[in-house]
Amino acid sequence: MNFRSGFFIALRYLWTRAHEGGRYLRGAAAGIALSLVPIMVTMIVADGMIRGITDRYLELGTGHLQIFPFLDFDSLNDSLVRTANVAGVRGVWQERQGLGVLAGPGGKAGATIRAVDAPFWDDEGSGKFLRVIEGEAKPPSTRTILLGEGLAGAIGAKVGDNVPVMTIRSLDDGSTFPRLTPFMVAGIISSGYRELDALWCIMDYEAGQRILSPEFSDDHLIVKIDDPYKNADAVAEKISDTLGLGYGVYTWKELQRSQYSSYESTRQLLLFIMALIVLVAAVNVSSATSMLAIERQRDIAVLKAAGASPVETSRIFLWGALLTSLCGAILGIGTGLLIGIFINQIIGGLESIINFFSRFFHGGPVKILDPGFYLQEIPIIVNWQMVFFIGLFTVLSSLVSSWLPARRAGKIPPMEILRKY
Repeated sequence: MNFRSGFFIALRYLWTRAHEGGRYLRGAAAGIALSLVPIMVTMIVADGMIRGITDRYLELGTGHLQIFPFLDFDSLNDSLVRTANVAGVRGVWQERQGLGVLAGPGGKAGATIRAVDAPFWDDEGSGKFLRVIEGEAKPPSTRTILLGEGLAGAIGAKVGDNVPVMTIRSLDDGSTFPRLTPFMVAGIISSGYRELDALWCIMDYEAGQRILSPEFSDDHLIVKIDDPYKNADAVAEKISDTLGLGYGVYTWKELQRSQYSSYESTRQLLLFIMALIVLVAAVNVSSATSMLAIERQRDIAVLKAAGASPVETSRIFLWGALLTSLCGAILGIGTGLLIGIFINQIIGGLESIINFFSRFFHGGPVKILDPGFYLQEIPIIVNWQMVFFIGLFTVLSSLVSSWLPARRAGKIPPMEILRKY
Protein backbone atom coordinates (compact mmCIF):
# COMPACT_ATOMS: atom_id res chain seq x y z
CA MET A 1 0.00 0.00 0.00
CA ASN A 2 1.53 3.31 -1.09
CA PHE A 3 1.38 6.79 0.45
CA ARG A 4 -1.49 7.88 -1.80
CA SER A 5 -3.71 4.98 -0.72
CA GLY A 6 -3.09 5.70 2.96
CA PHE A 7 -3.86 9.37 2.42
CA PHE A 8 -7.21 8.73 0.73
CA ILE A 9 -8.26 6.17 3.34
CA ALA A 10 -7.50 8.71 6.10
CA LEU A 11 -9.37 11.40 4.17
CA ARG A 12 -12.37 9.09 3.89
CA TYR A 13 -12.28 8.49 7.66
CA LEU A 14 -12.26 12.26 8.29
CA TRP A 15 -15.32 12.92 6.14
CA THR A 16 -17.16 9.65 6.66
CA ARG A 17 -20.51 9.37 8.41
CA ALA A 18 -20.65 10.02 12.15
CA HIS A 19 -21.38 6.41 13.18
CA GLU A 20 -18.30 5.22 11.26
CA GLY A 21 -15.86 7.16 13.41
CA GLY A 22 -15.53 10.42 11.48
CA ARG A 23 -17.22 12.34 14.31
CA TYR A 24 -14.15 11.86 16.51
CA LEU A 25 -11.76 13.42 14.01
CA ARG A 26 -14.13 16.26 13.16
CA GLY A 27 -14.67 16.97 16.86
CA ALA A 28 -10.91 17.10 17.42
CA ALA A 29 -10.52 19.46 14.43
CA ALA A 30 -13.21 21.72 15.91
CA GLY A 31 -11.37 21.67 19.25
CA ILE A 32 -8.13 22.75 17.57
CA ALA A 33 -9.94 25.50 15.69
CA LEU A 34 -11.55 26.83 18.86
CA SER A 35 -8.21 26.83 20.66
CA LEU A 36 -6.46 28.76 17.87
CA VAL A 37 -9.05 31.53 17.52
CA PRO A 38 -8.20 33.25 20.85
CA ILE A 39 -4.47 32.81 20.18
CA MET A 40 -4.72 34.66 16.87
CA VAL A 41 -6.90 37.43 18.32
CA THR A 42 -4.63 37.79 21.37
CA MET A 43 -1.53 37.94 19.19
CA ILE A 44 -2.97 40.60 16.86
CA VAL A 45 -4.36 42.74 19.70
CA ALA A 46 -1.20 42.43 21.84
CA ASP A 47 1.15 43.19 18.93
CA GLY A 48 -1.07 46.07 17.81
CA MET A 49 -1.29 47.59 21.29
CA ILE A 50 2.46 47.26 21.90
CA ARG A 51 3.35 48.65 18.47
CA GLY A 52 0.78 51.46 18.71
CA ILE A 53 1.97 52.58 22.15
CA THR A 54 5.64 52.24 21.18
CA ASP A 55 5.14 54.24 17.98
CA ARG A 56 3.56 57.08 19.95
CA TYR A 57 6.42 57.16 22.43
CA LEU A 58 8.94 57.13 19.58
CA GLU A 59 7.29 59.79 17.43
CA LEU A 60 5.86 62.12 20.09
CA GLY A 61 7.81 61.34 23.26
CA THR A 62 11.39 60.18 23.44
CA GLY A 63 12.12 60.18 19.72
CA HIS A 64 14.11 57.33 18.20
CA LEU A 65 17.33 58.36 19.94
CA GLN A 66 18.35 60.97 22.47
CA ILE A 67 21.71 62.71 22.87
CA PHE A 68 22.82 64.09 26.24
CA PRO A 69 25.92 66.25 26.71
CA PHE A 70 27.95 65.19 29.75
CA LEU A 71 29.88 68.42 30.30
CA ASP A 72 29.29 71.33 27.94
CA PHE A 73 25.56 72.04 27.66
CA ASP A 74 26.22 75.00 25.36
CA SER A 75 27.52 72.62 22.68
CA LEU A 76 24.06 71.30 21.76
CA ASN A 77 23.75 73.61 18.75
CA ASP A 78 27.01 72.36 17.30
CA SER A 79 26.18 68.70 17.97
CA LEU A 80 22.74 69.21 16.39
CA VAL A 81 24.32 70.26 13.09
CA ARG A 82 26.81 67.41 13.10
CA THR A 83 24.14 64.84 14.00
CA ALA A 84 21.85 66.04 11.22
CA ASN A 85 24.56 65.18 8.68
CA VAL A 86 24.86 61.54 9.79
CA ALA A 87 23.51 59.06 7.23
CA GLY A 88 20.10 57.69 8.17
CA VAL A 89 19.11 60.64 10.41
CA ARG A 90 15.72 62.11 9.50
CA GLY A 91 15.64 65.03 11.88
CA VAL A 92 17.21 66.50 15.04
CA TRP A 93 15.58 68.88 17.55
CA GLN A 94 16.50 70.42 20.89
CA GLU A 95 14.38 69.81 23.97
CA ARG A 96 14.50 71.04 27.53
CA GLN A 97 12.27 69.10 29.88
CA GLY A 98 11.33 69.89 33.47
CA LEU A 99 8.50 69.96 35.99
CA GLY A 100 6.06 72.68 36.90
CA VAL A 101 2.65 73.46 38.33
CA LEU A 102 -0.20 74.92 36.26
CA ALA A 103 -3.17 76.79 37.69
CA GLY A 104 -6.35 76.95 35.64
CA PRO A 105 -9.98 77.92 36.15
CA GLY A 106 -10.77 74.44 37.48
CA GLY A 107 -7.79 73.86 39.78
CA LYS A 108 -4.06 73.18 39.91
CA ALA A 109 -2.01 70.25 38.66
CA GLY A 110 1.58 69.21 38.25
CA ALA A 111 2.87 69.01 34.68
CA THR A 112 5.78 67.78 32.61
CA ILE A 113 7.00 70.84 30.75
CA ARG A 114 8.38 70.01 27.32
CA ALA A 115 10.14 72.86 25.56
CA VAL A 116 10.82 71.57 22.05
CA ASP A 117 11.94 73.16 18.80
CA ALA A 118 8.71 74.04 16.95
CA PRO A 119 9.66 72.12 13.74
CA PHE A 120 9.48 68.88 15.78
CA TRP A 121 5.69 69.02 15.56
CA ASP A 122 5.87 69.39 11.77
CA ASP A 123 7.69 66.07 11.36
CA GLU A 124 5.70 63.43 9.49
CA GLY A 125 5.92 61.00 12.41
CA SER A 126 4.67 63.58 14.89
CA GLY A 127 1.84 64.61 12.59
CA LYS A 128 0.76 60.99 12.12
CA PHE A 129 -0.04 60.44 15.80
CA LEU A 130 -0.72 63.94 17.15
CA ARG A 131 -4.44 64.68 17.34
CA VAL A 132 -5.59 68.26 17.85
CA ILE A 133 -8.64 68.38 20.10
CA GLU A 134 -8.93 72.15 19.89
CA GLY A 135 -6.81 75.04 18.66
CA GLU A 136 -3.26 74.79 17.29
CA ALA A 137 -0.99 71.80 16.65
CA LYS A 138 2.14 73.63 17.87
CA PRO A 139 2.85 76.75 19.97
CA PRO A 140 2.56 79.77 17.63
CA SER A 141 4.74 81.99 19.87
CA THR A 142 6.96 81.95 22.96
CA ARG A 143 4.00 83.13 25.07
CA THR A 144 1.69 80.23 24.21
CA ILE A 145 1.49 76.60 25.31
CA LEU A 146 -0.22 73.39 24.30
CA LEU A 147 -1.84 71.17 26.92
CA GLY A 148 -2.44 67.44 26.88
CA GLU A 149 -6.12 66.53 26.96
CA GLY A 150 -5.86 65.02 30.44
CA LEU A 151 -4.02 68.01 31.92
CA ALA A 152 -6.42 70.50 30.33
CA GLY A 153 -9.35 68.62 31.85
CA ALA A 154 -7.68 68.50 35.28
CA ILE A 155 -7.25 72.27 35.51
CA GLY A 156 -10.37 73.16 33.50
CA ALA A 157 -8.42 75.07 30.83
CA LYS A 158 -9.67 75.83 27.34
CA VAL A 159 -8.11 77.42 24.27
CA GLY A 160 -7.66 81.14 24.85
CA ASP A 161 -7.37 80.88 28.65
CA ASN A 162 -4.42 82.49 30.42
CA VAL A 163 -2.67 79.92 32.59
CA PRO A 164 0.19 80.77 34.96
CA VAL A 165 3.03 78.24 34.99
CA MET A 166 5.07 77.93 38.17
CA THR A 167 8.64 76.66 37.91
CA ILE A 168 11.64 76.66 40.24
CA ARG A 169 14.71 78.80 39.68
CA SER A 170 17.94 78.88 41.66
CA LEU A 171 20.05 81.85 42.73
CA ASP A 172 23.81 82.13 42.74
CA ASP A 173 23.91 81.41 46.46
CA GLY A 174 22.15 78.06 45.95
CA SER A 175 18.73 79.14 47.22
CA THR A 176 15.60 78.54 45.16
CA PHE A 177 12.41 80.48 44.59
CA PRO A 178 9.22 79.91 42.58
CA ARG A 179 8.64 81.79 39.38
CA LEU A 180 5.21 82.40 37.82
CA THR A 181 5.02 82.95 34.07
CA PRO A 182 1.69 83.57 32.32
CA PHE A 183 0.96 81.70 29.09
CA MET A 184 -2.04 81.55 26.82
CA VAL A 185 -3.40 78.11 25.91
CA ALA A 186 -3.11 77.85 22.12
CA GLY A 187 -4.19 74.24 21.72
CA ILE A 188 -5.32 71.05 23.41
CA ILE A 189 -3.79 67.89 21.97
CA SER A 190 -3.81 64.12 22.36
CA SER A 191 -1.45 61.35 21.34
CA GLY A 192 -4.25 58.78 21.42
CA TYR A 193 -2.71 57.25 24.55
CA ARG A 194 -3.42 59.15 27.75
CA GLU A 195 -0.57 57.61 29.74
CA LEU A 196 1.82 59.43 27.42
CA ASP A 197 0.27 62.90 27.21
CA ALA A 198 -1.71 63.18 30.47
CA LEU A 199 0.78 65.69 31.99
CA TRP A 200 2.05 67.41 28.87
CA CYS A 201 2.58 71.15 28.86
CA ILE A 202 4.32 71.96 25.58
CA MET A 203 6.01 75.26 24.75
CA ASP A 204 8.60 76.66 22.39
CA TYR A 205 12.23 75.83 23.15
CA GLU A 206 13.08 79.49 23.67
CA ALA A 207 10.31 79.83 26.26
CA GLY A 208 11.60 76.76 28.06
CA GLN A 209 15.09 78.23 28.23
CA ARG A 210 13.57 81.30 29.84
CA ILE A 211 11.52 79.64 32.59
CA LEU A 212 13.26 76.28 33.20
CA SER A 213 16.45 76.45 35.21
CA PRO A 214 19.25 74.19 33.90
CA GLU A 215 19.69 72.81 37.44
CA PHE A 216 16.11 71.50 37.49
CA SER A 217 15.68 70.37 33.89
CA ASP A 218 17.26 68.17 31.25
CA ASP A 219 18.69 69.41 27.97
CA HIS A 220 19.02 66.91 25.17
CA LEU A 221 18.59 66.33 21.46
CA ILE A 222 15.72 64.29 20.03
CA VAL A 223 16.76 62.32 16.95
CA LYS A 224 14.55 60.54 14.43
CA ILE A 225 15.91 58.08 11.92
CA ASP A 226 14.63 56.22 8.88
CA ASP A 227 13.89 52.86 10.54
CA PRO A 228 13.99 52.91 14.37
CA TYR A 229 13.06 49.24 14.73
CA LYS A 230 16.00 47.96 12.67
CA ASN A 231 18.67 50.65 12.50
CA ALA A 232 18.60 52.34 15.91
CA ASP A 233 21.78 50.69 17.24
CA ALA A 234 23.73 51.18 14.00
CA VAL A 235 22.83 54.87 13.71
CA ALA A 236 23.54 55.43 17.41
CA GLU A 237 27.05 54.06 16.86
CA LYS A 238 27.58 56.38 13.87
CA ILE A 239 26.44 59.39 15.89
CA SER A 240 28.74 58.45 18.78
CA ASP A 241 31.69 58.22 16.38
CA THR A 242 30.77 61.59 14.86
CA LEU A 243 30.33 63.48 18.15
CA GLY A 244 33.19 61.82 19.99
CA LEU A 245 33.61 61.86 23.77
CA GLY A 246 31.41 64.01 25.99
CA TYR A 247 28.04 62.81 24.71
CA GLY A 248 25.72 59.98 25.61
CA VAL A 249 23.67 58.53 22.75
CA TYR A 250 20.73 56.36 23.83
CA THR A 251 18.31 54.42 21.64
CA TRP A 252 14.59 54.18 22.35
CA LYS A 253 15.11 50.61 23.55
CA GLU A 254 17.35 51.91 26.32
CA LEU A 255 15.15 54.89 27.15
CA GLN A 256 11.98 52.77 27.42
CA ARG A 257 13.56 49.46 28.45
CA SER A 258 11.45 48.77 31.55
CA GLN A 259 8.16 49.69 29.93
CA TYR A 260 8.80 47.82 26.69
CA SER A 261 10.02 44.75 28.61
CA SER A 262 6.84 44.82 30.68
CA TYR A 263 4.68 44.86 27.54
CA GLU A 264 6.66 42.06 25.93
CA SER A 265 6.57 39.90 29.08
CA THR A 266 2.80 40.27 29.29
CA ARG A 267 2.47 39.32 25.63
CA GLN A 268 4.66 36.24 26.03
CA LEU A 269 2.71 35.14 29.12
CA LEU A 270 -0.59 35.42 27.27
CA LEU A 271 0.72 33.39 24.33
CA PHE A 272 2.14 30.76 26.69
CA ILE A 273 -1.24 30.31 28.36
CA MET A 274 -2.90 30.03 24.96
CA ALA A 275 -0.26 27.48 23.86
CA LEU A 276 -1.31 25.25 26.76
CA ILE A 277 -4.83 25.28 25.35
CA VAL A 278 -3.44 24.15 21.98
CA LEU A 279 -1.64 21.27 23.68
CA VAL A 280 -4.91 20.16 25.27
CA ALA A 281 -6.53 20.26 21.82
CA ALA A 282 -3.63 18.20 20.44
CA VAL A 283 -4.26 15.56 23.09
CA ASN A 284 -7.86 15.48 21.88
CA VAL A 285 -6.54 14.48 18.45
CA SER A 286 -4.75 11.59 20.13
CA SER A 287 -7.98 10.52 21.82
CA ALA A 288 -9.86 10.82 18.54
CA THR A 289 -7.24 8.63 16.83
CA SER A 290 -7.63 5.99 19.53
CA MET A 291 -11.42 5.99 19.19
CA LEU A 292 -11.16 5.82 15.41
CA ALA A 293 -8.85 2.78 15.68
CA ILE A 294 -11.42 1.07 17.91
CA GLU A 295 -14.27 1.88 15.52
CA ARG A 296 -12.33 0.77 12.41
CA GLN A 297 -10.85 -2.49 13.70
CA ARG A 298 -12.60 -4.45 10.96
CA ASP A 299 -10.90 -2.25 8.34
CA ILE A 300 -7.56 -2.82 10.04
CA ALA A 301 -8.05 -6.60 9.89
CA VAL A 302 -8.98 -6.51 6.21
CA LEU A 303 -6.00 -4.29 5.34
CA LYS A 304 -3.59 -6.57 7.19
CA ALA A 305 -5.11 -9.68 5.66
CA ALA A 306 -4.55 -8.03 2.25
CA GLY A 307 -0.86 -7.60 3.04
CA ALA A 308 -0.61 -4.19 4.75
CA SER A 309 2.30 -4.01 7.19
CA PRO A 310 2.02 -2.57 10.74
CA VAL A 311 3.91 0.55 9.58
CA GLU A 312 1.54 1.10 6.66
CA THR A 313 -1.48 0.63 8.92
CA SER A 314 -0.11 3.08 11.48
CA ARG A 315 0.59 5.53 8.68
CA ILE A 316 -3.15 5.67 7.82
CA PHE A 317 -4.01 6.90 11.33
CA LEU A 318 -1.12 9.34 11.31
CA TRP A 319 -2.47 10.71 8.04
CA GLY A 320 -5.82 11.06 9.80
CA ALA A 321 -4.22 13.00 12.67
CA LEU A 322 -2.34 15.20 10.18
CA LEU A 323 -5.47 16.00 8.16
CA THR A 324 -7.45 16.63 11.34
CA SER A 325 -4.88 19.07 12.72
CA LEU A 326 -4.48 20.80 9.35
CA CYS A 327 -8.23 21.32 8.98
CA GLY A 328 -8.48 22.60 12.55
CA ALA A 329 -5.45 24.85 12.15
CA ILE A 330 -6.64 26.38 8.87
CA LEU A 331 -10.15 26.97 10.21
CA GLY A 332 -8.96 28.33 13.56
CA ILE A 333 -6.19 30.55 12.19
CA GLY A 334 -8.44 31.88 9.43
CA THR A 335 -11.27 32.69 11.84
CA GLY A 336 -8.90 34.21 14.39
CA LEU A 337 -7.22 36.41 11.78
CA LEU A 338 -10.60 37.56 10.49
CA ILE A 339 -11.75 38.54 13.99
CA GLY A 340 -8.40 40.16 14.80
CA ILE A 341 -8.31 42.24 11.61
CA PHE A 342 -11.79 43.62 12.31
CA ILE A 343 -11.36 43.85 16.09
CA ASN A 344 -11.90 47.63 16.18
CA GLN A 345 -15.20 47.30 14.31
CA ILE A 346 -16.25 44.39 16.53
CA ILE A 347 -15.47 46.33 19.72
CA GLY A 348 -17.30 49.37 18.36
CA GLY A 349 -20.34 47.24 17.52
CA LEU A 350 -20.37 45.62 20.97
CA GLU A 351 -20.11 49.02 22.63
CA SER A 352 -23.06 50.29 20.58
CA ILE A 353 -25.19 47.28 21.53
CA ILE A 354 -24.29 47.53 25.23
CA ASN A 355 -24.90 51.30 25.32
CA PHE A 356 -28.24 50.85 23.55
CA PHE A 357 -29.53 48.51 26.25
CA SER A 358 -27.86 50.42 29.11
CA ARG A 359 -30.11 53.41 28.37
CA PHE A 360 -33.08 51.40 29.61
CA PHE A 361 -31.31 50.86 32.94
CA HIS A 362 -30.16 54.50 33.23
CA GLY A 363 -26.54 53.47 32.90
CA GLY A 364 -23.72 55.66 31.63
CA PRO A 365 -21.77 55.09 28.41
CA VAL A 366 -19.68 51.91 28.40
CA LYS A 367 -16.16 51.65 26.97
CA ILE A 368 -14.82 48.13 26.53
CA LEU A 369 -11.29 49.53 26.18
CA ASP A 370 -11.02 52.60 28.40
CA PRO A 371 -9.02 55.24 26.43
CA GLY A 372 -7.55 56.35 29.74
CA PHE A 373 -5.51 53.15 29.82
CA TYR A 374 -5.58 51.79 26.25
CA LEU A 375 -5.23 53.14 22.75
CA GLN A 376 -8.30 54.78 21.28
CA GLU A 377 -7.90 52.49 18.26
CA ILE A 378 -5.89 49.27 18.07
CA PRO A 379 -3.41 49.13 15.16
CA ILE A 380 -3.68 45.90 13.19
CA ILE A 381 -0.33 44.09 13.21
CA VAL A 382 -0.16 40.54 11.80
CA ASN A 383 3.10 38.71 12.47
CA TRP A 384 2.97 36.16 9.66
CA GLN A 385 6.11 34.41 10.88
CA MET A 386 4.47 33.81 14.25
CA VAL A 387 1.24 32.69 12.54
CA PHE A 388 3.20 30.06 10.60
CA PHE A 389 5.04 28.95 13.76
CA ILE A 390 1.78 28.55 15.71
CA GLY A 391 0.23 26.53 12.88
CA LEU A 392 3.32 24.32 12.62
CA PHE A 393 3.41 23.84 16.41
CA THR A 394 -0.24 22.79 16.39
CA VAL A 395 0.24 20.22 13.62
CA LEU A 396 3.43 18.75 15.08
CA SER A 397 1.90 18.53 18.58
CA SER A 398 -1.07 16.66 17.16
CA LEU A 399 1.15 14.24 15.24
CA VAL A 400 3.39 13.54 18.24
CA SER A 401 0.43 12.95 20.55
CA SER A 402 -1.21 10.64 17.96
CA TRP A 403 1.87 8.51 17.34
CA LEU A 404 1.25 6.06 20.18
CA PRO A 405 -2.42 5.26 19.34
CA ALA A 406 -1.49 4.96 15.64
CA ARG A 407 1.36 2.60 16.52
CA ARG A 408 -0.96 0.48 18.67
CA ALA A 409 -3.46 0.31 15.81
CA GLY A 410 -0.71 -1.00 13.52
CA LYS A 411 0.17 -3.81 15.94
CA ILE A 412 -3.34 -5.22 16.33
CA PRO A 413 -3.27 -8.94 15.27
CA PRO A 414 -5.64 -9.37 12.28
CA MET A 415 -6.83 -12.92 13.12
CA GLU A 416 -7.95 -11.83 16.59
CA ILE A 417 -10.11 -9.13 15.03
CA LEU A 418 -11.54 -11.42 12.36
CA ARG A 419 -12.51 -14.04 14.98
CA LYS A 420 -14.22 -11.31 17.00
CA TYR A 421 -16.33 -10.18 14.06
